[in-house]
Amino acid sequence: MDRTKQPIKPSWIGLWLGLTTVGLAMPLGAQTPLENSPKGILDEAWQIINTHYVDPKFNRVNWQQVRQDLLTKEYSTTAQAYAALRAEISKLGDPYTRFLDPQEFQALANQTAGEFSGVGVRLKLDEEREEKRILIADVVENSPAAKAGIRPGDELVSVAGRSAKGMTLEDASKLIRGPVGTVLRLEIRRANETIPLQVTRAWIETKIVDYALKKEQGRAIGLIRLQGFNAHATEQMRQAIQSLQRQGAQAYVLDLRGNPGGLLSSSIEITRMWLDRGRIVSTVGRQGEREVFNANGTAFAREPLAILVDHQSASASEIVAGALQDHKRAVVVGSPTFGKALVQSVHRLSDGSGLAVTIAHYYTPSGRDIARKGISPNVTVEISRAQRQALAQRPADTTMSRDPAYARAVELLTKTTAGTPPKPASNQSRTPQPGRNPG
Repeated sequence: MDRTKQPIKPSWIGLWLGLTTVGLAMPLGAQTPLENSPKGILDEAWQIINTHYVDPKFNRVNWQQVRQDLLTKEYSTTAQAYAALRAEISKLGDPYTRFLDPQEFQALANQTAGEFSGVGVRLKLDEEREEKRILIADVVENSPAAKAGIRPGDELVSVAGRSAKGMTLEDASKLIRGPVGTVLRLEIRRANETIPLQVTRAWIETKIVDYALKKEQGRAIGLIRLQGFNAHATEQMRQAIQSLQRQGAQAYVLDLRGNPGGLLSSSIEITRMWLDRGRIVSTVGRQGEREVFNANGTAFAREPLAILVDHQSASASEIVAGALQDHKRAVVVGSPTFGKALVQSVHRLSDGSGLAVTIAHYYTPSGRDIARKGISPNVTVEISRAQRQALAQRPADTTMSRDPAYARAVELLTKTTAGTPPKPASNQSRTPQPGRNPG
């Protein structure tokens, strides 16, 4: 079955975008529908923004005039129409409301779904040699690559008949991916032996959660690194916590550093694993309509918790960290987060392109608006760029000596119990309760 043609389920989103399939809204006036024309896509996109965009004043842009301008121009190619639409959307001054061409939309759909067509390997550059080599960093369990005998540490010699020498990671990844059921020819080198392989591509679930049990200062610490909030994040997080509990974890460090966000639904379900009662987040839409998401008594992780954040922790990451900090369920360690307090929906357009539209603001349980401010950690620990890059490439190598933020979290966990972390930093501000439209 071609998975790309399946209906896309609606969902609300954070920094990544949930996918919502919508129909074309009726055009204004008595105009004939613009079928089989780039203008049809322009009008479709315009209608969606006109109906759903969070700011009814459109950043003081005359949105009716925008429609007229778009539809009176002539476009010799679809690319020209796309460029005109992007130019008009940019006038809203909102980097999160954006147009996606069909390739960008499909890539986002795969990313959000947490699945892609490939063989199940993650690549990395060998930084220890002057002549960069592409190595296999990880192999997905039970994937075609694993069944073919590919191992972490193998060198990629060629892919799809092309030499991997001088190839970028992005170019190699593009060649490895392809339609499900097609055969990929690879050559790998292991212990000075070059091994030719033929691997059949399949749908691969993205591994987005890494975890390990650490023995630190006499305590068993469950370290969980969450890289994003896709459709599989909730399931993988539950498995990680339960596995660490079986291993005897006495406390947890949840690493959200570098996590750009994702599905709002995933952030809520993951928060519910740690928080039994209380508000998680509330959203306020275009007309001041509010939706509140609460814990539902299903928490099963009750051990002390520290959360690691940095400037790249955004959106869904900030929902989790903000909720658990507000309820004093976790101590937050690191540097202030990104500060994206907006929710988008993504709409598939009729030609396979897409449109991301900001539809709401969100607030933490105490009513904090973190837009452009982010979440201030309870305990601030800055680490260098080189340290961040090393930890991102080798998360399993996290140790107290290499990672000062992790070391500080462990220190706090050995001295405090769940529910009594240090007070938030004094520069954390509040806004009025989220019943009002902040627009």
